[in-house]
Amino acid sequence: MAVQRALITRYSISFKQKVVREIEEEGLTVSVARRRYGIKGGSTVQSWLRSFGKNHLLSKIVRVEMKGEKDRLKELEAENKRLKLALADATLEKTALATVIEMVNEHYQTDVKKNFGQQSLASSTAKKKGRSKN
Repeated sequence: MAVQRALITRYSISFKQKVVREIEEEGLTVSVARRRYGIKGGSTVQSWLRSFGKNHLLSKIVRVEMKGEKDRLKELEAENKRLKLALADATLEKTALATVIEMVNEHYQTDVKKNFGQQSLASSTAKKKGRSKN
């Protein structure tokens, strides 16, 4: 009994490019191209399209950067991170101060913000009056 070996067909790069070009430019379907050229593999032509086709580039974003741009981008990301941390600290500090003011208001039964504003206004008015007397 003779053992049959599987027939392996290898295609040249120019042949693969020709099939891909016909599919992309002439609107040939993959199944029609397979039948026309006798290609037996089910995913063979799809792999050729991924390798040699132009349409696979349409869904990708190609970014060309200069050497300094990448460094600048990292610097900006680091600065952004620092600014976000500073904002978080400032927000936390503001919240803490507002809480302290509320506690002082409750304890002394007064409005510190109003009294503070009036006190500084009164002191500046007194200073102005003192200057005008001289």
